[in-house]
Amino acid sequence: MNGINKKILLLGSYLLLMMLMIGCSTLEPIFDFAIVEEIDIIILESFPVQVYLVASGYLPDPCTKIYQISREREDYHFSVSITTFRSPGACIQIIAPFEETIPLEVYGLPAGTYTVNVNGVQGTFSLEVDNILPI
Repeated sequence: MNGINKKILLLGSYLLLMMLMIGCSTLEPIFDFAIVEEIDIIILESFPVQVYLVASGYLPDPCTKIYQISREREDYHFSVSITTFRSPGACIQIIAPFEETIPLEVYGLPAGTYTVNVNGVQGTFSLEVDNILPI
């Protein structure tokens, strides 16, 4: 192989490498839902009652982080979503456990049984009396 062919091959390899690097740098971040394996509902012995949700599970790798926890309530049902964020790029493929304690807004709720859904895992808790301070 003569000198000109070597330079063309080297230049072509360099251009290919640059295109791959540019392509990798424009990858979008990854948003997903955390894998929740278990939830525990903790009712504090106070009045008005306070309720905390402990969600535990795993993330697909140590580069994935909890991004946002959102809570919604409709009537007697709480929906909690735990979303994750991961920057593009290589990461070791080993699961990473997590545990999040999430307060539920229960002040002013009437007595009754409530369901809680966290990324597909469900639980229930009951309020024995209306959860509001008397005037």
